[in-house]
Amino acid sequence: MTPMQALTADLLRVPGERDAVGVAQARDRLASAYAFIDRHLDGRTWVAGDAFSMADCAAAPALFYAVTYVPLAPQQTHLAAYFERLIAHPAVALVIDRARPWFKYYPGRAGLAPHFFDPANAS
Repeated sequence: MTPMQALTADLLRVPGERDAVGVAQARDRLASAYAFIDRHLDGRTWVAGDAFSMADCAAAPALFYAVTYVPLAPQQTHLAAYFERLIAHPAVALVIDRARPWFKYYPGRAGLAPHFFDPANAS
């Protein structure tokens, strides 16, 4: 199971059947992936270079939902800056806007920043 699958599946379990070990392993795997991506983004604007590309389109949903389960660490400055650029890109922002009515059904919605539910809450 991928980290995202493990984390989502755990939220769908009844409280007495939660998998603390599986969740910890999934969180560790995401943290490792974040560290790898943060290093990759050092000196880059986008995943594949200087221009927004399909690689960024592919990264957007995975990263958007991953940070709801495992927030970025403060030292992951390259990844954090990339994430902000990514969600601000018009194509990604449009997808987020169109998905907004459905966020209430997302099992990891507790990790979504308030401005994703209501853009008026943007800080």
